Amino acid sequence: MSSSTGIVAVVLTALATVLIGMYGVRAARTTSDFYVASRTVTPWWNASAIGGEYLSAASFLGVAGLVLAYGTDMLWFPVGYTAGYLMLLVLVAAPLRRSGAYTLPDFAEARLESSAARRMASILVVTIGWLYLLPQFQAAGLTLRTVTGAPLWAGPVVVAVVVLVSVLGGGMRSITFVQAFQYWLKLTALLVPVIFLLLVWLNDGRPELAAPGSPVFDEPTSVEVTTDVTIDVPSRVTVVADGAALVLEPGPHDVSAGTVLDFPAGAPIPHASSLTPMTGESWALPLTAGGDHPLYATYSLIIALFFGTMGLPHVLVRFYTNPDGRAARRTTLAVLGLLGVFYVLPGLYGALGRLYTPELLLTGRTDAVVLVLPARLIDGVAGEALSMLVTAGAFAAFLSTSSGLTVSVAGVLSQDLLHGRVRNPVTGFRLGAFLALLVPIGLALTSPFLGIADVVGLAFAVAASSFCPLLLLGIWWRRLTWPGAVAGLLAGGGASTAAVVVTILGGPQGGWVGALLAQPAAWTMPLAFLVMIVVSLGTQQHLAPGVNRTMVRLHTPENLDLNRGDWDPEDRWRT
Repeated sequence: MSSSTGIVAVVLTALATVLIGMYGVRAARTTSDFYVASRTVTPWWNASAIGGEYLSAASFLGVAGLVLAYGTDMLWFPVGYTAGYLMLLVLVAAPLRRSGAYTLPDFAEARLESSAARRMASILVVTIGWLYLLPQFQAAGLTLRTVTGAPLWAGPVVVAVVVLVSVLGGGMRSITFVQAFQYWLKLTALLVPVIFLLLVWLNDGRPELAAPGSPVFDEPTSVEVTTDVTIDVPSRVTVVADGAALVLEPGPHDVSAGTVLDFPAGAPIPHASSLTPMTGESWALPLTAGGDHPLYATYSLIIALFFGTMGLPHVLVRFYTNPDGRAARRTTLAVLGLLGVFYVLPGLYGALGRLYTPELLLTGRTDAVVLVLPARLIDGVAGEALSMLVTAGAFAAFLSTSSGLTVSVAGVLSQDLLHGRVRNPVTGFRLGAFLALLVPIGLALTSPFLGIADVVGLAFAVAASSFCPLLLLGIWWRRLTWPGAVAGLLAGGGASTAAVVVTILGGPQGGWVGALLAQPAAWTMPLAFLVMIVVSLGTQQHLAPGVNRTMVRLHTPENLDLNRGDWDPEDRWRT
């Protein structure tokens, strides 16, 4: 794919995003427009918008990269991403909409009648938002570098600028139109190319995906190393490095950026030392990619993905935009269908990448398989056009998810950090949007590149260990108190966040310690539930005075007029 084609794809996607956002600006005039689109978004529009912001870089690029390297175990990611909405549909969607809140901290304060609970929830919203934004910006840098040769810092900067233009103009009202458009762009960007890729695979005689033994180069292959990398060579191989013959003995070898390695046909494919990809038939077997304790890692990942969805601030804020609880349930049902269709596709790219782009294991850039495959298998103008389409879809993934996260974090920052300091709430929201992007951009430019889906999985673990217990107990258990909620958020959210920080900064660890840190949800989520329940039972004197009224509000259908009020960021709870 030529760099000019990639630039055109990025520019067109950014331009379409800005123009659609400007259309939304025309209808955004009030505070409610900026925060929740005045609660007038219909289920189909909202479902498309949720699909747009939920299908992030992890979904568009990361899942395919994980399947390429680790095989069928990684299909738990798309299954979990989708199934999480079933939990949300059954347990949370309608009561959360009936709460009348704007944000998760609003819900915490309204349910528990405590400013301390609100502050704790605000801290966790910002933490999860920043953790989720980090892989979006890193993936943007990877994409722009892959398709245009631009430096890694260019991707985060371009995404941040486009997101700011969209968000600052019309808030949630504007972003709803943008994200709905971007879901259908992403679906098209994966669906159309994969049809042609499968036709090529069929024409090749349907070669086996999980052949016995380590993967090898089927034909003479040149690989350019774009960053300094240490590769593990499985067996002795003679290569040509920048024109000179070189014998690589089994073991690790340091390769500097810019080096071109020419491998003969039949040569075993080395892999980056940061990867431990599955080889041979183990690629197609379950419970083989979880390090030293695959069974624990698999179940912990399932817990994080199934229950983490209901704790993601940028997802939950969209349910506040529905007119009522019934519309929220219909929205969730539609989302299940839209995600189910989409998530069939990334796994196909990962499987085909194992056959046609295995050299990505050498460079460690497995997340780029979606971007590389079309041009690799299809020559000429058709290959360029399909590459342009997947590039546009990838860029839309960064923009839509980053926009949703920015809106949710900006809402919290404007209400809690800037409340009382900025007179105009719309101005406060815009300033919060700017602040919401500063930290993740800094992290993306300075931290080492990590697996996109892996980092997003850690964000799910934090969400499952904090807001999932808060929502389930807050909605369904009237005896929850604010000291119990705060203690549980500190225990579960704090422990999972600490595990995430250690994993990101220290890299993978071995043994049980490494497994517990890399996949913390299986122990941090029960910890949060246990602490919330035990502390609440011991602090019943702090039960919210209006808990009975609040529980009735959460569970009473909207067709019964109870003179319900709404949450207002200006004067808090209004009845």
